[in-house]
Amino acid sequence: MSDTFDSQRRHFVGTSAMALAMASFGVGMAATASPAEAAGQAAKKSSSPAGRTSFARMKTVKTDVLEIAYAEDGPAKGPVVILLHGWPYDIYSYVDVAPILAANGFRVIVPYLRGYGATTFLSADTPRNAQQAALATDTLAMMDALKIDKAIVAGYDWGARTADILAALWPERVKGLVSVSGYLIGSQAGNIKPLPPKAELQWWYQFYFATARGEAGYRQYTHDFAKLIWQLASPKWQFDDATFDRSAKAFENPDHVAITIHNYRWRLDLAKGEPKYDALEAKLAAGPTITVPTITMEGDDNGAPHPDPSQYAKRFSGKYEHRTVTGGIGHNLPQEAPEAFAKAVIDVAKF
Repeated sequence: MSDTFDSQRRHFVGTSAMALAMASFGVGMAATASPAEAAGQAAKKSSSPAGRTSFARMKTVKTDVLEIAYAEDGPAKGPVVILLHGWPYDIYSYVDVAPILAANGFRVIVPYLRGYGATTFLSADTPRNAQQAALATDTLAMMDALKIDKAIVAGYDWGARTADILAALWPERVKGLVSVSGYLIGSQAGNIKPLPPKAELQWWYQFYFATARGEAGYRQYTHDFAKLIWQLASPKWQFDDATFDRSAKAFENPDHVAITIHNYRWRLDLAKGEPKYDALEAKLAAGPTITVPTITMEGDDNGAPHPDPSQYAKRFSGKYEHRTVTGGIGHNLPQEAPEAFAKAVIDVAKF
Protein backbone atom coordinates (compact mmCIF):
# COMPACT_ATOMS: atom_id res chain seq x y z
CA MET A 1 0.00 0.00 0.00
CA SER A 2 0.90 3.63 -0.31
CA ASP A 3 4.00 5.00 1.43
CA THR A 4 2.83 8.17 3.17
CA PHE A 5 5.33 8.38 6.04
CA ASP A 6 6.66 11.82 5.07
CA SER A 7 3.27 13.47 4.65
CA GLN A 8 1.82 11.90 7.78
CA ARG A 9 4.76 13.02 9.77
CA ARG A 10 4.43 16.61 8.62
CA HIS A 11 0.82 16.98 9.64
CA PHE A 12 -0.60 13.94 10.83
CA VAL A 13 -20.19 -6.38 -21.28
CA GLY A 14 -21.84 -4.69 -23.97
CA THR A 15 -22.78 -1.44 -25.66
CA SER A 16 -25.73 -0.77 -23.37
CA ALA A 17 -23.54 -1.22 -20.33
CA MET A 18 -21.03 1.15 -21.84
CA ALA A 19 -23.75 3.69 -22.57
CA LEU A 20 -24.87 3.55 -18.96
CA ALA A 21 -21.31 4.06 -17.76
CA MET A 22 -20.82 7.04 -20.03
CA ALA A 23 -24.20 8.48 -19.13
CA SER A 24 -23.08 8.65 -15.52
CA PHE A 25 -20.44 11.16 -16.61
CA GLY A 26 -23.20 13.67 -17.17
CA VAL A 27 -23.60 14.20 -13.44
CA GLY A 28 -19.84 14.65 -13.03
CA MET A 29 -17.90 14.93 -9.83
CA ALA A 30 -16.78 17.92 -7.83
CA ALA A 31 -13.15 18.98 -8.03
CA THR A 32 -12.99 19.89 -4.35
CA ALA A 33 -13.36 18.10 -1.03
CA SER A 34 -17.15 18.49 -1.36
CA PRO A 35 -18.15 16.36 -4.38
CA ALA A 36 -21.58 16.47 -5.92
CA GLU A 37 -24.11 14.12 -4.38
CA ALA A 38 -24.73 12.55 -7.78
CA ALA A 39 -21.10 11.42 -7.97
CA GLY A 40 -21.51 9.62 -4.69
CA GLN A 41 -24.51 7.77 -6.03
CA ALA A 42 -22.56 6.73 -9.13
CA ALA A 43 -19.73 5.54 -6.92
CA LYS A 44 -22.08 3.44 -4.82
CA LYS A 45 -23.37 1.67 -7.89
CA SER A 46 -19.86 0.91 -9.09
CA SER A 47 -18.88 -0.76 -5.81
CA SER A 48 -21.18 -3.71 -6.44
CA PRO A 49 -19.68 -7.09 -7.36
CA ALA A 50 -21.26 -6.93 -10.84
CA GLY A 51 -19.09 -5.88 -13.75
CA ARG A 52 -16.86 -7.15 -16.53
CA THR A 53 -14.80 -10.26 -15.93
CA SER A 54 -12.19 -10.07 -18.70
CA PHE A 55 -10.16 -7.70 -20.85
CA ALA A 56 -10.33 -7.24 -24.61
CA ARG A 57 -6.95 -8.90 -25.12
CA MET A 58 -3.84 -10.03 -23.24
CA LYS A 59 -0.28 -9.59 -24.53
CA THR A 60 3.35 -9.77 -23.40
CA VAL A 61 6.44 -7.70 -24.16
CA LYS A 62 10.08 -8.22 -23.21
CA THR A 63 12.29 -5.58 -21.63
CA ASP A 64 15.89 -5.97 -20.49
CA VAL A 65 14.76 -7.51 -17.20
CA LEU A 66 11.18 -8.75 -17.54
CA GLU A 67 8.64 -10.32 -19.78
CA ILE A 68 5.69 -8.11 -18.89
CA ALA A 69 2.16 -9.44 -19.26
CA TYR A 70 -0.43 -6.77 -19.88
CA ALA A 71 -4.03 -6.23 -20.90
CA GLU A 72 -4.77 -3.96 -23.84
CA ASP A 73 -7.95 -2.33 -25.11
CA GLY A 74 -8.86 0.42 -27.53
CA PRO A 75 -7.53 1.52 -30.90
CA ALA A 76 -3.85 0.80 -31.63
CA LYS A 77 -3.22 4.39 -32.74
CA GLY A 78 -5.16 6.09 -29.94
CA PRO A 79 -3.52 8.23 -27.25
CA VAL A 80 -1.98 5.87 -24.70
CA VAL A 81 -3.10 5.45 -21.10
CA ILE A 82 -1.08 3.21 -18.77
CA LEU A 83 -3.00 2.00 -15.71
CA LEU A 84 -0.90 0.73 -12.79
CA HIS A 85 -2.20 -1.48 -9.97
CA GLY A 86 -1.18 -1.75 -6.34
CA TRP A 87 -0.65 -4.33 -3.58
CA PRO A 88 -2.31 -6.72 -2.95
CA TYR A 89 -4.35 -6.21 -6.09
CA ASP A 90 -3.84 -6.75 -9.82
CA ILE A 91 -4.88 -5.60 -13.30
CA TYR A 92 -8.55 -6.43 -12.61
CA SER A 93 -8.77 -3.20 -10.64
CA TYR A 94 -9.18 -1.71 -14.12
CA VAL A 95 -11.43 -4.28 -15.78
CA ASP A 96 -14.34 -1.80 -15.86
CA VAL A 97 -12.17 1.28 -16.45
CA ALA A 98 -10.45 0.01 -19.60
CA PRO A 99 -13.54 -0.35 -21.83
CA ILE A 100 -14.76 3.13 -20.90
CA LEU A 101 -11.45 4.63 -21.94
CA ALA A 102 -11.31 2.46 -25.07
CA ALA A 103 -14.77 3.70 -26.07
CA ASN A 104 -13.38 7.23 -25.82
CA GLY A 105 -10.58 6.44 -28.26
CA PHE A 106 -7.72 5.68 -25.88
CA ARG A 107 -5.25 2.84 -26.27
CA VAL A 108 -5.28 1.32 -22.78
CA ILE A 109 -2.30 -0.64 -21.39
CA VAL A 110 -2.67 -2.40 -18.01
CA PRO A 111 0.51 -4.26 -16.98
CA TYR A 112 1.04 -6.78 -14.24
CA LEU A 113 3.79 -5.39 -12.00
CA ARG A 114 6.89 -7.49 -11.32
CA GLY A 115 5.89 -10.32 -8.99
CA TYR A 116 2.27 -10.43 -10.20
CA GLY A 117 0.35 -12.54 -12.68
CA ALA A 118 2.19 -13.68 -15.78
CA THR A 119 4.95 -11.05 -15.56
CA THR A 120 8.23 -12.93 -15.12
CA PHE A 121 11.92 -12.20 -14.71
CA LEU A 122 14.07 -13.22 -17.68
CA SER A 123 16.90 -14.40 -15.42
CA ALA A 124 16.93 -16.30 -12.15
CA ASP A 125 19.94 -14.18 -11.17
CA THR A 126 18.11 -10.86 -11.26
CA PRO A 127 17.51 -9.52 -7.74
CA ARG A 128 13.84 -9.68 -6.74
CA ASN A 129 13.97 -5.99 -6.00
CA ALA A 130 10.85 -3.90 -5.42
CA GLN A 131 12.28 -0.51 -4.51
CA GLN A 132 10.30 2.36 -5.96
CA ALA A 133 12.82 3.23 -8.67
CA ALA A 134 12.85 -0.35 -9.97
CA LEU A 135 9.09 -0.42 -10.39
CA ALA A 136 9.12 2.93 -12.16
CA THR A 137 11.85 1.96 -14.61
CA ASP A 138 9.91 -1.23 -15.40
CA THR A 139 7.12 0.94 -16.78
CA LEU A 140 9.53 3.17 -18.67
CA ALA A 141 11.20 0.11 -20.20
CA MET A 142 7.79 -1.24 -21.22
CA MET A 143 7.01 2.06 -22.94
CA ASP A 144 10.29 1.86 -24.82
CA ALA A 145 9.68 -1.75 -25.85
CA LEU A 146 6.20 -0.87 -27.13
CA LYS A 147 7.54 2.29 -28.82
CA ILE A 148 5.26 4.51 -26.75
CA ASP A 149 6.75 7.98 -26.71
CA LYS A 150 4.27 9.60 -24.34
CA ALA A 151 1.33 8.43 -22.23
CA ILE A 152 -1.09 9.40 -19.54
CA VAL A 153 -0.16 7.41 -16.43
CA ALA A 154 -2.66 6.60 -13.72
CA GLY A 155 -2.70 4.45 -10.63
CA TYR A 156 -3.37 3.85 -6.95
CA ASP A 157 -1.21 2.42 -4.16
CA TRP A 158 2.11 1.09 -5.59
CA GLY A 159 0.77 2.10 -9.00
CA ALA A 160 0.18 5.71 -7.93
CA ARG A 161 3.72 5.96 -6.60
CA THR A 162 5.09 4.57 -9.86
CA ALA A 163 2.98 7.01 -11.87
CA ASP A 164 4.14 9.89 -9.65
CA ILE A 165 7.79 8.94 -10.21
CA LEU A 166 7.38 8.75 -13.97
CA ALA A 167 5.76 12.19 -14.00
CA ALA A 168 8.41 13.65 -11.70
CA LEU A 169 11.56 12.24 -13.32
CA TRP A 170 10.51 11.84 -16.95
CA PRO A 171 7.88 14.55 -17.57
CA GLU A 172 8.68 14.51 -21.29
CA ARG A 173 7.20 10.98 -21.41
CA VAL A 174 4.03 11.79 -19.45
CA LYS A 175 1.11 13.69 -20.95
CA GLY A 176 -0.93 13.68 -17.74
CA LEU A 177 -1.19 12.02 -14.34
CA VAL A 178 -4.06 10.59 -12.30
CA SER A 179 -2.92 9.60 -8.81
CA VAL A 180 -5.08 8.17 -6.05
CA SER A 181 -3.89 9.48 -2.66
CA GLY A 182 -1.77 12.09 -4.37
CA TYR A 183 1.99 12.41 -3.95
CA LEU A 184 3.44 9.13 -2.73
CA ILE A 185 7.13 9.45 -3.56
CA GLY A 186 9.20 8.61 -0.49
CA SER A 187 12.69 7.70 0.65
CA GLN A 188 14.45 5.47 3.15
CA ALA A 189 15.85 8.51 4.96
CA GLY A 190 12.39 10.05 5.17
CA ASN A 191 11.05 6.94 6.88
CA ILE A 192 13.58 6.89 9.72
CA LYS A 193 11.67 9.09 12.16
CA PRO A 194 8.92 7.21 14.05
CA LEU A 195 5.28 8.19 13.73
CA PRO A 196 2.87 8.58 16.65
CA PRO A 197 1.49 5.19 17.78
CA LYS A 198 -1.91 5.58 16.13
CA ALA A 199 -0.30 6.23 12.77
CA GLU A 200 2.17 3.37 13.21
CA LEU A 201 -0.72 1.02 13.91
CA GLN A 202 -2.00 1.51 10.36
CA TRP A 203 1.28 0.08 9.08
CA TRP A 204 1.04 -3.17 11.10
CA TYR A 205 1.63 -5.35 8.04
CA GLN A 206 4.85 -3.50 7.22
CA PHE A 207 6.31 -4.38 10.60
CA TYR A 208 5.02 -7.95 10.29
CA PHE A 209 6.83 -8.25 6.96
CA ALA A 210 10.04 -7.03 8.59
CA THR A 211 10.30 -10.36 10.44
CA ALA A 212 11.10 -13.88 9.28
CA ARG A 213 7.80 -14.95 10.83
CA GLY A 214 5.96 -12.37 8.72
CA GLU A 215 7.58 -13.52 5.51
CA ALA A 216 6.72 -17.14 6.31
CA GLY A 217 3.20 -16.13 7.29
CA TYR A 218 2.56 -14.22 4.09
CA ARG A 219 3.91 -17.11 2.04
CA GLN A 220 1.67 -19.61 3.84
CA TYR A 221 -1.47 -17.46 3.98
CA THR A 222 -1.14 -15.21 0.91
CA HIS A 223 -4.77 -15.62 -0.11
CA ASP A 224 -6.22 -14.95 3.35
CA PHE A 225 -3.78 -12.11 4.01
CA ALA A 226 -4.66 -10.29 0.80
CA LYS A 227 -8.37 -10.70 1.42
CA LEU A 228 -8.00 -9.21 4.89
CA ILE A 229 -6.20 -6.20 3.43
CA TRP A 230 -8.99 -5.73 0.88
CA GLN A 231 -11.54 -5.71 3.70
CA LEU A 232 -9.59 -3.32 5.92
CA ALA A 233 -8.64 -0.94 3.12
CA SER A 234 -12.16 -0.78 1.66
CA PRO A 235 -14.52 -1.46 4.57
CA LYS A 236 -17.70 -0.68 2.59
CA TRP A 237 -16.78 -2.41 -0.65
CA GLN A 238 -19.01 -5.48 -0.90
CA PHE A 239 -16.88 -7.52 -3.29
CA ASP A 240 -17.83 -11.17 -3.80
CA ASP A 241 -15.60 -14.26 -3.74
CA ALA A 242 -15.41 -14.45 -7.52
CA THR A 243 -14.10 -10.90 -7.73
CA PHE A 244 -11.40 -11.55 -5.15
CA ASP A 245 -10.45 -14.99 -6.46
CA ARG A 246 -9.96 -13.63 -9.97
CA SER A 247 -7.33 -11.20 -8.66
CA ALA A 248 -5.84 -13.64 -6.16
CA LYS A 249 -4.53 -15.77 -9.02
CA ALA A 250 -1.99 -13.02 -9.66
CA PHE A 251 -0.41 -13.72 -6.27
CA GLU A 252 0.54 -17.23 -7.40
CA ASN A 253 3.46 -15.71 -9.28
CA PRO A 254 6.59 -17.44 -7.90
CA ASP A 255 8.21 -14.07 -7.13
CA HIS A 256 5.20 -12.43 -5.50
CA VAL A 257 6.19 -12.99 -1.88
CA ALA A 258 9.80 -11.96 -2.45
CA ILE A 259 8.71 -8.76 -4.23
CA THR A 260 6.19 -7.90 -1.51
CA ILE A 261 8.63 -8.46 1.34
CA HIS A 262 11.43 -6.54 -0.33
CA ASN A 263 9.19 -3.56 -1.06
CA TYR A 264 8.25 -3.04 2.57
CA ARG A 265 11.66 -3.89 4.00
CA TRP A 266 13.37 -1.53 1.59
CA ARG A 267 11.20 1.36 2.79
CA LEU A 268 12.54 0.93 6.32
CA ASP A 269 16.14 0.38 5.13
CA LEU A 270 15.98 -3.24 6.26
CA ALA A 271 16.76 -4.42 2.73
CA LYS A 272 19.12 -2.83 0.24
CA GLY A 273 18.28 -1.78 -3.27
CA GLU A 274 20.44 -2.08 -6.35
CA PRO A 275 23.28 0.42 -6.86
CA LYS A 276 22.12 1.13 -10.41
CA TYR A 277 19.10 2.94 -8.93
CA ASP A 278 21.06 5.08 -6.45
CA ALA A 279 21.05 8.21 -8.62
CA LEU A 280 17.30 7.96 -9.20
CA GLU A 281 16.61 7.39 -5.51
CA ALA A 282 18.68 10.46 -4.64
CA LYS A 283 16.46 12.55 -6.91
CA LEU A 284 13.31 11.04 -5.41
CA ALA A 285 14.53 11.64 -1.86
CA ALA A 286 14.61 15.36 -2.65
CA GLY A 287 10.84 15.32 -3.23
CA PRO A 288 10.74 16.54 -6.83
CA THR A 289 7.81 18.70 -7.90
CA ILE A 290 5.47 17.23 -10.51
CA THR A 291 4.91 19.63 -13.39
CA VAL A 292 2.61 17.64 -15.70
CA PRO A 293 -1.19 18.15 -15.66
CA THR A 294 -2.54 16.16 -12.72
CA ILE A 295 -5.76 15.05 -11.10
CA THR A 296 -5.42 13.49 -7.65
CA MET A 297 -8.24 11.43 -6.18
CA GLU A 298 -9.36 9.94 -2.88
CA GLY A 299 -12.19 7.74 -1.77
CA ASP A 300 -14.23 9.00 1.17
CA ASP A 301 -13.81 5.71 3.04
CA ASN A 302 -10.19 4.74 2.38
CA GLY A 303 -9.14 2.48 5.25
CA ALA A 304 -5.47 2.34 4.24
CA PRO A 305 -2.83 4.85 5.37
CA HIS A 306 -3.04 7.93 3.18
CA PRO A 307 -2.25 11.65 3.44
CA ASP A 308 -4.78 14.44 3.52
CA PRO A 309 -4.98 16.18 0.11
CA SER A 310 -3.97 19.49 1.68
CA GLN A 311 -0.57 17.99 2.51
CA TYR A 312 0.45 17.35 -1.08
CA ALA A 313 -1.33 19.95 -3.26
CA LYS A 314 1.80 22.12 -3.50
CA ARG A 315 3.78 19.19 -4.91
CA PHE A 316 2.00 19.72 -8.23
CA SER A 317 2.99 22.88 -10.10
CA GLY A 318 1.14 22.28 -13.38
CA LYS A 319 -2.60 22.40 -13.94
CA TYR A 320 -3.99 20.54 -10.96
CA GLU A 321 -7.28 19.37 -9.51
CA HIS A 322 -8.28 17.15 -6.59
CA ARG A 323 -11.42 15.02 -6.50
CA THR A 324 -12.90 13.18 -3.55
CA VAL A 325 -15.26 10.37 -4.54
CA THR A 326 -18.13 9.79 -2.13
CA GLY A 327 -20.37 6.82 -1.47
CA GLY A 328 -18.19 4.64 0.78
CA ILE A 329 -15.30 4.33 -1.70
CA GLY A 330 -12.19 2.73 -0.30
CA HIS A 331 -8.57 2.18 -1.26
CA ASN A 332 -9.09 0.33 -4.56
CA LEU A 333 -10.75 3.34 -6.14
CA PRO A 334 -10.58 2.29 -9.83
CA GLN A 335 -12.44 -0.95 -9.18
CA GLU A 336 -14.87 0.52 -6.68
CA ALA A 337 -15.65 3.66 -8.72
CA PRO A 338 -14.57 2.93 -12.32
CA GLU A 339 -16.68 5.66 -13.92
CA ALA A 340 -15.18 8.34 -11.68
CA PHE A 341 -11.65 7.08 -12.30
CA ALA A 342 -12.14 6.88 -16.06
CA LYS A 343 -13.59 10.38 -16.10
CA ALA A 344 -10.48 11.70 -14.36
CA VAL A 345 -8.28 10.17 -17.07
CA ILE A 346 -10.47 11.61 -19.82
CA ASP A 347 -10.45 15.02 -18.17
CA VAL A 348 -6.70 15.18 -17.52
CA ALA A 349 -6.15 14.41 -21.20
CA LYS A 350 -7.92 17.71 -21.96
CA PHE A 351 -5.89 19.81 -19.52
